[in-house]
Amino acid sequence: MNLKTMPREYRIRFLPIDRTIPAEEGENLLEIAMKAGVHINASCGGRGACGKCRVRIADGSVESSPHSSLSEKDEAIGFRLACSSFIKGDAIVEIPLESQVDRSILRRSAVMSDTDAGAIDRSLLCQYGCEALVGRYNLRLPRPDVQDNVSDAARLMRCLAPRIGCEEPLVSLGVMRDLGSGLRETDWNITVNVATTGQMREITRIARGDREKDHYAIAVDVGTTTIAAQLIQCDNGKEPSDNSCDDARRGRIILASSSDYNGQISYGEDVISRIMYARKPKGLKKLQDVVVSTINRLIGEIVEEAGIDPADISHIVAAGNTTMMHLLYGIDPTHIMLAPYTPLATAFAPVVPRDIGLDPGEHARLYAIPGVASYVGGDIVSGVTLSGMTESSEVSLFMDIGTNGEIVLGNSQWLLCASCSAGPAFEGGGIQHGMRAAPGAIEKVRVNPVTLEPMILTIGRTKPLGICGSGLIDLVAELFLAGVIDRNGKFSTDRQTERIRKGASGREYVLCFAAQTRIERDIVLTEIDLDNLMRTKAAVYAGCKVLLENGGLAFTDLAMVIIAGGFGHSIDVEKAIAIGLLPELPVERFRFLGNASLGGARIAAASRAFFERTSEVAGSMTNIELSNNTQFMDEFMAALFLPHTDEKAFPGVMKEVKTGNEDRL
Repeated sequence: MNLKTMPREYRIRFLPIDRTIPAEEGENLLEIAMKAGVHINASCGGRGACGKCRVRIADGSVESSPHSSLSEKDEAIGFRLACSSFIKGDAIVEIPLESQVDRSILRRSAVMSDTDAGAIDRSLLCQYGCEALVGRYNLRLPRPDVQDNVSDAARLMRCLAPRIGCEEPLVSLGVMRDLGSGLRETDWNITVNVATTGQMREITRIARGDREKDHYAIAVDVGTTTIAAQLIQCDNGKEPSDNSCDDARRGRIILASSSDYNGQISYGEDVISRIMYARKPKGLKKLQDVVVSTINRLIGEIVEEAGIDPADISHIVAAGNTTMMHLLYGIDPTHIMLAPYTPLATAFAPVVPRDIGLDPGEHARLYAIPGVASYVGGDIVSGVTLSGMTESSEVSLFMDIGTNGEIVLGNSQWLLCASCSAGPAFEGGGIQHGMRAAPGAIEKVRVNPVTLEPMILTIGRTKPLGICGSGLIDLVAELFLAGVIDRNGKFSTDRQTERIRKGASGREYVLCFAAQTRIERDIVLTEIDLDNLMRTKAAVYAGCKVLLENGGLAFTDLAMVIIAGGFGHSIDVEKAIAIGLLPELPVERFRFLGNASLGGARIAAASRAFFERTSEVAGSMTNIELSNNTQFMDEFMAALFLPHTDEKAFPGVMKEVKTGNEDRL
C-alpha cells in the first residue's frame, strides 16, 4: 500500500474512566468505544434513533451529523451522538452520567436475590435431592498384589460403580493418561469427577487425595441486558427421600455472586438488533466473544471472592433466552426472527466450556436449561420450574416482563406459553428521559392530585438522571388517577400548572426542573413517551388475555400471578394495575420471584433431578405464536387505553378515577 493512502492513526481518550485507544481516521466513535470495552448507552444499536449515546467532545477533531435530540446549546458546548460521530484527529471524549452504564444497581439486586433464595433452595433440594450434574467422589482403592492384579482402570471402576450406580462410565484418553501416576503418587487415594448426560456417565477428572468436599459449580443467567453468575457449593446426596437434609440443604449453597451488563448491549438493545448484527461479517463471532468475556469476568470475580481453586469447579449451568443461547454457543440465530421463526435448537448437549471460550478447564462441563421456541427460552423454563407452579393443581400465570414479555399459564397437568414483543419502555428505551435502573434513576413517584407537585425517590438517593421502569409506571398511574392524563394517554388542557406545558413533541409533564437534576436539563414525560408505554403494557396484557382464553379461563380463575425478573421486584402492583399492565386482582395473589432464571440454574447445578425436571417442563409447554395472531391484535388494540377499553375488567381503578374527578369538581 502507498504510504500516502494509509489511514492516519489517532489517539482517542475516554473520560471519566481514562482509557485511551488508537483509532483510524473516519472510524465511528461508538464502534471505537465498543472496541475499547467502554460502555455507552446505545438503545437502538447505533442507528441514531434513540439519542441516548450522548457524549461530549472535550478536545479534538470529530465530525458529526446534527441530531434532533441535541439542542443548539448542547452542540455549542461539544455534545454529540457517538453513533453519528467520526474521527478526524486525536480526541478526548467525556461520557456524561446519563450515557454511562453503572453496574452498582446489579450488585444491589444480587444481594436481594441471594437473601430471598435460602428458603426456596432448601425446599427444592429436599424435594429433588442433592446429586449434582457432576458428582465428586473420594475413593481409596486397594493396592494391587499378585492375587488382585487387574488393570488400574478396572480397579477404579470396581470401586466407583457402587457409588454412581453405573458399571462402565466413559473415560477420556486425557484422564486415562494421568490415572497411573495419580493413583501411585497419592497411595491409591483419589477424587473422581463423574459427569451425567441422560443415562450416560463420564469420568471427567481425577484429582489427587481427598477433595470430595471441594466441589463447586457455576450458575449463569445469560440475559439480554444483564448477566448474573453464582458460585454454588455442591453435595453428593443422592436420594430425594433422604430426610437428613444435612448441611448442604440446611445451609446456603450460594458462596458468591456477581452481575454485570451483557457486553452485547453496545451492539443492540434487543434480540432482533443482536440477530441483525450477527448477520454482518464476523458479527456472530464478535457477539460470542463479548458474551463469553462478560461471563469469564464474572467467574473470575466470584472465584476470587470465595477464595477457591478454579480447578474445583466441575460444571456450569446456563439459562438464557433462545437468541442468547445461540450467541453463547456461536450458532447462527438468523431464523429466529424470520417466519416461521424456527431456532436451530432449543436444547444443547453438554460441552467442554473451553470449546466456546469459557475459562474452566477441560474437566468441566457446560449444561444449558432447555427452551421451548424462538422466543420462549431456557430462562423461562428455569423460572417456571423454580416457581413450583408445575407441581400444583391450581392454575398460575408466570410473567417475565422485559423487552420481550414471556408468559406461561398452567399447572401440573398442562402449560401454555407465549412471547409478546413488549418493547423497551420499561428499560428506558423509547422514553425521552428513560434509563435502566441505576443510581440517579427515579424509581418511585407520587403526585399531589390537587397541586400536581411530584414527590420522587431515586436509586441511591442522589439527584435524578432520568426515570426507570418502576418510576415510569408510578408516574403514569399517578397522573392518570389525578385526571392529568385521559384514557387515551393525552394530557388534559384543563389543569393549569407550570408542570404541564407544550414541548417540542407535544404536551409534556415536567417531573424535575433542570436545577434539580444532575443532567442540568428538565426531566419530562411526553405524550410520545405515553404512547410507547401504552403499547408496551398493552402487549403484555393482551398476551396474558390470549393465553387465558386459549385455556378457557379468566383472570379471576388464577390462584397466583408470579412475576419474575429484576423489574418485577421493584414495581408497585397497585400502580401497575392502575395503568392496565397487570390484571385487577387482590394484591395477595401476586408473587415476586426475582431472578428466577438464575434461581433455576442454581438448583439445576446442585440437583440432577431438578435439571431433568426442566426438560420435562419444557417438553410439556405448548407455545402459542402471537406475531400473526389476529386474536392477539384484537386484544392489543383493546388494551391501548388506560387502563383498558373494558371498564368492567378494572372496576376498582375506574371507581377511583371517577371519585377523583368528582372530588375535583
